[in-house]
Parts: sequence; C-alpha cells; structure tokens
Amino acid sequence: MSRRALTDLPPDTFDDGRDAERDDAADEPEAGLPDGEAPEIDFDFEPGAVQAGTEVIRRFWSTLPSSPGVYRMFDHRGDVLYVGKAKNLKARVGSYARGQAHSNRIARMISQTAAMEFVTTATETEALLLEANLIKQLKPRFNVLMRDDKSFPYILVTDDGPAPQIVKHRGARRRKGNYYGPFASVWAVNRTVNALQRAFLLRTCTDSYYENRTRPCLLYQIKRCSGPCTGEIAAEDYATMADSARAFLAGKSNAVKDRMRAEMQEASEAMEFERAARFRDRIAALSAIQGVQGVNTQGVEEADVFALDEQAGQFCIEVFFFRNFQNWGNRAYFPKADRTMTPDEVLGSFIGQFYDDKPAPRTVLTSHAIEDAELVAAALSSRVEYRVEIHRPSRGERKNLVDYAQRNAKEALARRLADTASQGKLLAALGQAFGLDGAPRRIEVYDNSHIMGTNAVGGMIVAGPTGFMKAHYRTFNIKSEDLTPGDDYGMMREVLQRRFKRLVKEAPRTEREAAVAAAEGGVPAPVPAPAEESEAFPAWPDLVLIDGGKGQLDAARAALEEVGVAGVPLVGVAKGRDRDAGRETFFVPGRPPFKLPPRDPTLYFVQRLRDEAHRFAIGSHRAKRKREMVRNPLDEIAGIGPSRKRALLHHFGTVKAIQRAAFEDLAKTPGVNAATARAVYDFFHAGA
Repeated sequence: MSRRALTDLPPDTFDDGRDAERDDAADEPEAGLPDGEAPEIDFDFEPGAVQAGTEVIRRFWSTLPSSPGVYRMFDHRGDVLYVGKAKNLKARVGSYARGQAHSNRIARMISQTAAMEFVTTATETEALLLEANLIKQLKPRFNVLMRDDKSFPYILVTDDGPAPQIVKHRGARRRKGNYYGPFASVWAVNRTVNALQRAFLLRTCTDSYYENRTRPCLLYQIKRCSGPCTGEIAAEDYATMADSARAFLAGKSNAVKDRMRAEMQEASEAMEFERAARFRDRIAALSAIQGVQGVNTQGVEEADVFALDEQAGQFCIEVFFFRNFQNWGNRAYFPKADRTMTPDEVLGSFIGQFYDDKPAPRTVLTSHAIEDAELVAAALSSRVEYRVEIHRPSRGERKNLVDYAQRNAKEALARRLADTASQGKLLAALGQAFGLDGAPRRIEVYDNSHIMGTNAVGGMIVAGPTGFMKAHYRTFNIKSEDLTPGDDYGMMREVLQRRFKRLVKEAPRTEREAAVAAAEGGVPAPVPAPAEESEAFPAWPDLVLIDGGKGQLDAARAALEEVGVAGVPLVGVAKGRDRDAGRETFFVPGRPPFKLPPRDPTLYFVQRLRDEAHRFAIGSHRAKRKREMVRNPLDEIAGIGPSRKRALLHHFGTVKAIQRAAFEDLAKTPGVNAATARAVYDFFHAGA
C-alpha cells in the first residue's frame, strides 16, 4: 500500500462502504471535465458554495492516478466529511464534478469540501478493508456510521497453561487457545460456561490461583471442577474432557452426547451407579445448553443474519448469530445514515464496518441485496482461512431465518421510536421547567464520591434524545493536593474546571455560539445547530445539573468563570429533608429556589438523571478503592511489567519474600535481568 499525501492536513481517515456514485470507474472516461466548462449542479443549495467545492475537487482530480485506493474529503476546519473507496481513483473523484445531478446529501458534501487526501492500494479489496477501518476511526459526517460498537463476548478454552481453562473473553485474541462465538450477551456466555462446567468439569480459575492450590477448592466439592490443580484427576483424563468440550463447542454436540450415553450405559451395566449418575447429569447440562437457545436451525451450521428495517427516516439492523446449528443470540443496531440513502447502501456499509475487528462466519445472510456483495465477500475471506459467502436467500430455511430477524428489527425500531418520542417530551418539559427556550439535546450531570476524602472520584453522565449516552460518560480522579479532605465544593470546582478546559481546547464553540452565549443573561437557550449538523450529538452541554444545593451551584459557577466559559445553563438539585426523593429543591441562577409538583413526570426524569450520576460516581469510587486495596508494591517499580511481576511472584511466592531477597537471588529469577533485579532490590532497600 502506498500513500499519496496531497495536503498538509493531518492523516485522519474515515469510511463509508457506499460512495456518492456507483463505482463503475473502470468503464468511465477520465477526461470528463473539459477545461473552462463549469459543472452543472441540479441543486437548490447556494450555487457558489457547490461551485467552490467542485473546483477544489477538480484541482486534486487532475493529478490522481487510475489505481484503486481510498479518498477522504475535509472541510475548512480539517474535519473529515467523507471516506470512500474506488477501483479507479481518478474516475471516481471526477464523478463528483462531472456536471451530473447529485442528491442533496452529495451536493451538501461537495459544497463543504476544502481539501482531499488519498491512499492508493494494490487492489480494490484492500481499499474496501481500509475504508471500513477509517470510517470506524474517524466517524465522518456523511458516511453510514455503526453505533453501539462494543465488542462481543466469546468463550475461550485456553491452551497455554498447565491445564486447559474455560473462560469468557472480550477484546483482542492474544491468548493461545480456541475461541467460540460471538455471543450476543454476557448473560448467554455465563450461562453456557456454567453448563459446560457441570458437563466437562473444566477449571475457570486463573493460572496464579491454580498453581498455588494445596487442596481442591469449593468448585471441586460441588462437582463443578475435576480438581486438576491437586491431581484429583489424571492429566490425560482431563485433556480428554477438554477435547470433548472443544468438540461440543465446535458443533459435534451429538457425537459428544452419544459418547457420554455409551459411557453411562457401560457404568450402569457394571453397577457403578454413582458414575452413571454423573454422566446423566453431564448429559442433562449439555441438553440444557441446546434447549434454551431459542430459534435453532436444522441446515444452517454457521451464519450471521443481517436484517434491516426503515421507519420514519431511521434504520435498524438486527443481527442474529448462529453457530453449531444453535442460535447464540441477537443484537439490534441503529446506524447513523442520511435518510436519502437506500437500505442496500446502509446495509452494505454496515457489514463492512461490523467485521472490521472480528472474523466473519462462512455464511452471511442479508435481507437486502447489497451492492458489491462479491467484493465484500472477497474482502472478508482475505482475513480468514476459509471462503465467506454473502447471500440474500429467497426461499427455504435461510429465508425463514432472515424473515425472523427482520420482524425483530421492525419491532426493535418501533420500540426505539416510541422511546425517543417519550424522551423528547421529557426533554421539552425539562427545558420549560428550567427556563430554556427549547429542549436540551445534551444534558450533563455531575456528582462526587469519596469516603472522608479518600479515593475521591468525580463522575459525569450524559443524557440525550435517545436516553443515557454511556459512551460519553467520564470519571475524574481528584488530583488537587490543596483540597481539604472531604471538601465537596473544591472537588466540584476541580472536576468542572478540568472538564470545560478540555472542552474549550478540543471543541471550541463557533463564533455564532459564543455570541449567543455572551448576549444571554441568566440561563441561555440551547443554540440551534445548522441543518447539516442537526443529526450530530453536540459536544457542548445544553444543560448542566449539579448534585447539590446553592453551595455546589456557586462552586460550579466559579469554576466556569475561571475557565472563561459563559452561557452554559447550570441547575443545582438539592435533596429533600431526610434525603427523600420527591422533595428536591432546584437552584437556578437568577431565580429563587423552587420545587416541582410531586407527581410531575419532569421531577421523576430529574431523579433518574440524578440517581444515574450517583450510581456512576459511587461505582467509580468503589472500583478505585478496590484497586488501591489490592495494589502491589511491584507496580510502583519502573520497568516491572506484568510478565516480570509474574516471574518474581512465581519464583518467590509472596511480595514479602521478594522484599527480603538478596540481590543475587533476585538476579537468578528466570526472566529477570541484572538491571531489573537491581531496581527491585534498591526499591525495597532505599535508605537501609
């Protein structure tokens, strides 16, 4: 892959599997823009803006190669507008300024283009993979964006320790072993792992716990583990059970159950009834796994099913996972896409991003015939060791699975639209209660948590039109050494100063927003966003709720004044007498304190926001306190990472033994060099 840098802008990239026009680049002439001929734009935008963007594109087009690659469009601020791939960069980019009529979305994108950047690739497949990767990184405004992109849980049967271990796993696959999944939820993984423990008696403990056992743990006593740590089972027999677990998870469930039935019958005939009962219980555990999977399949061993539904200009994509003829769950996604895009375009772009960080199964079933299906399948196949097929079924069991997924997508989108409508009414009522001129789109709620000033943490939660926006939550470790322990006002000042200093630096308000904020007195109204930005979730809050009364509110106002931020609505929420919910008093600058009616839905909404901030702050505080309680002195030594810490603990057993060890003994530890041994010795013997 070679990079063609045509601008000084930073190399931000983004992707949208669907370009502005169809990529028939190989068949289109390159000389589509005669000199001196202005492109004709059939569009109701301001002609000057579209013409200016077209001229920018023409300048870059004139020097482009006729090779595959990825292109990015930037606005005047350097933000990425769009990422697209092309079989022929020169022909594709030329299509944006060839004089053809464009949709409103494409014309708007052209009018905002101030610069472009390109990356050439060896093949179109490579360009497709890079495009998907860049879209997920940069989240450009005019691309289809996959949202709620949290990783899926898997089941891992390890192969890198003294005895295979069965655990749930998220993230990168760094450990050696066999991975099975994905599962749609952690609940499904936990239930399956628990059943597999009963069926195959595999350990779930960590390696360090396993290696330091001198007698079997409780799991052995309740018949959830075979006790390999203390030799309660021979290594060969344990390996056989681990192989059976792998075979079951790999789809050979009937063979595994038949073998267990034969062993149960054999034990019964030998009058070993306790052993036969153990096999009976293990077979029952495996049957339970297969029996609660929901809609299972007869002829589809491994497939992911993607079904799209569109209502009121919004899209929902329901994804079902089928592995080993079993339904391993489903998840609904609500991608951000322009309402002028077709379902085929949205689904095709979504699939490219979905498999950017996970392997695809052998079969992908879709509710719509996506564009460039063969190219997408080839790109997915290039990342795995087998051929991936993308297919839109028209009959049979596969069609039934797609129809089932599409019904779920329709129901999920209907629920979301209903929830969004209710949320919109609550936001409008909240804006009216606190004197705003409109419904706030972004609400930030702040709370602190500590015990006598120790392990102090500030929490920020965010709510918007779709509910709680957990991807925007933030925690703040209180760092100031000048604060008196337990000074809640000082903690709130520090949290808000750090939050808004960073916000001013990373997302400065436009001149229009700053002018509105400066002109408003008291509580300003949320600043309406331009039409093209109405879909984007704002970075600046339209309303800030502080958990506390007048003192906390004054501390928050002082913090924003020190940072130089004006025009951010602040409201203090003071708990009622005896901390009773429903008796809250609200403090708004420029207004006397007031209460809301006890049965007002707006009051319940504020309570939900306040309680969520309280939960989040307390949870962060407890996690920090737990980390402090188990903190290892070795973590404070420079150059001691997880592997060297593990080597030292395995060699000496405890931290106290490491502390008493001589330098020569430390240097003899496998995996520890002389410099590391000296650092450890000097750390524990400083000042001795």
